[in-house]
Amino acid sequence: MKRRRLLALPSLLATPAISPALAQPPWPDRPIRFVVPFPPGGATDIWSRLIAEAMGASLGQPIVIENRSGAGGMVGTEAVAKGPADGNTLLFTISPFIQSPVVFRRWPYQPLEDFAPVGKLGTTPLPFCIRPEIPATTPAEFSAWARGKDLSFGSYATGSSGHAFAQLYSDTDRLGMTHVGYRGEAPMLTDILGGRIACGFHSMTAAGDFIRSGRLRPLAVLGRRRVPSLPELPTFLELGYPAAFGMSGFIGLFAPARVPAPVQARLAETFAEAMRREAVVRRLLEIDTLPGWLGPVEFRAEIAAQLAEWTELATAMNLTVDG
Repeated sequence: MKRRRLLALPSLLATPAISPALAQPPWPDRPIRFVVPFPPGGATDIWSRLIAEAMGASLGQPIVIENRSGAGGMVGTEAVAKGPADGNTLLFTISPFIQSPVVFRRWPYQPLEDFAPVGKLGTTPLPFCIRPEIPATTPAEFSAWARGKDLSFGSYATGSSGHAFAQLYSDTDRLGMTHVGYRGEAPMLTDILGGRIACGFHSMTAAGDFIRSGRLRPLAVLGRRRVPSLPELPTFLELGYPAAFGMSGFIGLFAPARVPAPVQARLAETFAEAMRREAVVRRLLEIDTLPGWLGPVEFRAEIAAQLAEWTELATAMNLTVDG
């Protein structure tokens, strides 16, 4: 009897140590949220839904899009940074992720400390567009027409590339235009189509159909590459504008930095798999988005470099926003 009691003791002691591990559910065990810090209908919203569908199929859980706009994307971004770190709430965003805090001089989150990059989707050409009734087909013609007039340009987010480079264009050509900031590209599109603003930088993803139908007229494009579907449209660099006009942004997915490493790895693997799908790449090219997958390590290095470049540009332009 004594021997039987002694043999049973290790088994009884081991039971509590095993139970917690067995109780851990596999991830993901419920729907995932992509927080998009801009309104529905804009380019970021469109990209997020395309990737959410592909990744959700692989993960076996639906991915729901939650649009939380405001303060150049900082409202939704801050919410993710301070939210649960269980891998079920992620951030799908673009370059204002690093740009808005610099311009607002307010850092509600630290891009490289509070977030773990999951992967970069790519980038998108940003053509400078005007209303078609304006008598201009090139930046030089537009500047000649606009000089001396009281005009406004729009941007899809205060402190964004669209804000900075439209301001830089206005300053370079001495146009004196006034900036109007929006909470995303969709409301900005509404106002330029309605005649309330004269011009602005738009993504081909959101504005391509309006450009192709003649309701918007592109004059030149940011970056070092022409728009695939508009090969005749020159870059600002080709027209002799400053080297800063060659900068391009990013589109990517981020997790709170406190998300467990195995979950981060699974997210990165699933995102990479989505970007290898022929249907995803084909759809991105159809909407003039340039695929350019980068994994977490490479993406983090690119973000750090762009943050330094952006801080230098904003400082040189004295580009600041109160609020």
